[in-house]
Amino acid sequence: MYGENASSNTDSSPHVPALGALLADTSRGDRVGEFRGVAGPYWSLRPVAGGREWEVEPRYVRPALLMEQLRARTARLNARSRGEVL
Repeated sequence: MYGENASSNTDSSPHVPALGALLADTSRGDRVGEFRGVAGPYWSLRPVAGGREWEVEPRYVRPALLMEQLRARTARLNARSRGEVL
């Protein structure tokens, strides 16, 4: 019989990360942002050092590398010391 071994679950949606997880957006040159939530088919990311959120397709997102996380957290601390972020 045809389709016997076919999976009935064709939804291959990626695992949704925890709020605040640091992710790299490969469609924007590996720009790092904090995961803020799901908006339809897109994921919302916010710049770590503050700024305007942006949306990206989940297929263009990967977990930020440790060096990218360190760089992003340092940028946030520097912005905080300048009074730009609370």
